[in-house]
Amino acid sequence: MKIVAVCGVGTGTSALLKITADKALKQIGVTATVTAASLEDAKLQRDAQIFLTTANIADELRNTPTEVIVIDRVMDVAEVAQKLGATLL
Repeated sequence: MKIVAVCGVGTGTSALLKITADKALKQIGVTATVTAASLEDAKLQRDAQIFLTTANIADELRNTPTEVIVIDRVMDVAEVAQKLGATLL
């Protein structure tokens, strides 16, 4: 499974969200590859199953075939684990 953490540029929020997602996946016992990407790069990806992003980016990803999960607090492992768990388990 491939999960992409997405932000506008692909280096700030997405990098933090990737770290949080890695911890959350470990917590819920799911194996997946998490990468960080810019919004433009994410729109070109065809092999990602899930985009993790913030509310201000989510609308721009909704017209892709990839599931979009909106994260309110990018450093909150519990929130990310709960939202990923609801989708994956």
